[in-house]
Amino acid sequence: MSKTRIVIIQLKEIIYTAIFVGLGILLILLLVFMFAPDKDDSASLDAEKQYTAGVYTSMVTLNDTALNVEVVVDEDNINSLRIVNIDESITTMYPLLEPSLEKIAKQLYSGVDINDIELSEDSKYTQTLLLDAVKATLNKAVVEQE
Repeated sequence: MSKTRIVIIQLKEIIYTAIFVGLGILLILLLVFMFAPDKDDSASLDAEKQYTAGVYTSMVTLNDTALNVEVVVDEDNINSLRIVNIDESITTMYPLLEPSLEKIAKQLYSGVDINDIELSEDSKYTQTLLLDAVKATLNKAVVEQE
């Protein structure tokens, strides 16, 4: 005949065991999340500087008058875009020049790529002229990949 054994497990022991198992699982999950490589970190390490920080200029000729388009960049984005030596006669003869540059600048400041700038129909040619000057200026600032 076999002897029947009766095992008595108290409720306290079951609760303690469940708490320790839960803490163990929580600790393992915490360690996995802490030491697993993060996708954002690897992307930021791969992304290098887009521009060399500085002030760059490019010349645009309008009616025998040279205008300098100035672009201020830091490593990742464009900070400022303006026409440096514009005088009153140019603003009078070309009234869409400054508003067109402001529209381009607003799009560049918001993070739109230089090739994806939308040109408005009312000043398309002026914006194209300025956009070409801005592209030429940004080509001077682009960091060359090795």
